[in-house]
Amino acid sequence: MSPRTPLFEYFGNKGRAALQEDIWCRIEGRAGRITLQRPDALNALTWEMCLAIEAALDAWATDSAVDLVVIDADGTRAFCAGGDIAEMYAAGVKGEYGYGQRFWADEYRMNAKIFHYAKPVVAFLQGFTMGGGVGVGCHGSHRIVNDSSQIAMPECAIGLVPDVGGSLLLHLAPGRLGEYLGTTGARMAAGDAIYTGFADSYVPTGWEDLKAALCATGDVAVIADASAPPPDAPLAAAQAEIDALFSGETLGDIVRCIATAKGPLAERAAKALSSNAPLGMACAVEMLHRMNDATTMTDALKLEYRFTYRALEHSDFVEGIRAQIIDKDKSPKWRHSSPEAVPATDVARMLMPLGPDALKL
Repeated sequence: MSPRTPLFEYFGNKGRAALQEDIWCRIEGRAGRITLQRPDALNALTWEMCLAIEAALDAWATDSAVDLVVIDADGTRAFCAGGDIAEMYAAGVKGEYGYGQRFWADEYRMNAKIFHYAKPVVAFLQGFTMGGGVGVGCHGSHRIVNDSSQIAMPECAIGLVPDVGGSLLLHLAPGRLGEYLGTTGARMAAGDAIYTGFADSYVPTGWEDLKAALCATGDVAVIADASAPPPDAPLAAAQAEIDALFSGETLGDIVRCIATAKGPLAERAAKALSSNAPLGMACAVEMLHRMNDATTMTDALKLEYRFTYRALEHSDFVEGIRAQIIDKDKSPKWRHSSPEAVPATDVARMLMPLGPDALKL
């Protein structure tokens, strides 16, 4: 079969494969396999890739030949470093706000299907797993990391909020780690990723052998045999300090608390909070504080969508992309002069219910 087989070919029949330049969905043995194939772009996720993942999951959900799903990526630098946002920027500049609204609705539907999938979903998270990559890799039932893994939710650096269901993972992290990770975009290596609930198993070597065993057996029990005790988690050691620094009710409270603290962690946090988008960070804090023990993935995605639905028109997202990705001057002109300058009304406006435009999964 040609590697240019049309993207939306039906994936589910045993022995058939659909390959295209950016993603490869096929059945190997007892496993449905999804491989991201953009290593030169750090496997950044396109809209078409989101739809291909969803199509594969739908096809395999009722296919008795598929016992589990394996998601991996080409290259060593990244599983998926985030969404491919160049087209999002172009649409925003033109005032075509519906582009982002449709993209995020489709992406979030795919994220929800991974989270709720009835069969095991095993993700191999090498290198950078950030933003949109978290939405693909960190909602499965078995999430595997190694010594190269670097997991983060850095959306506030480009004027967005932690999304793709990442807000729920942040909410479920111990103590105030969600506020810390969500506002600063701090990266987690293997030990921290497991400690915070973004990953499950540390498999330092032998990934190809493990994938082969999963395909041959269709049994996730082989993961335990390949796993090793996880490395230390620096965030566990810093838990008490982070809880104290990030316990404020609002972003402004957090910033003022950090301003009076001393030490390397407080200094790093202060630097990140002074550079990231104030509106995105303030909304991220509010989103996490609206969650409780009854919050579901559907609830989280719907809340995130309130922000992202408005993002191209009413947030710092377009400016953040310009400064970080397009012009790369690293000097964004945010809508608010500082984290303390974000009025509660601005946060409320971004997170208001969308009425008939609310996310439908």
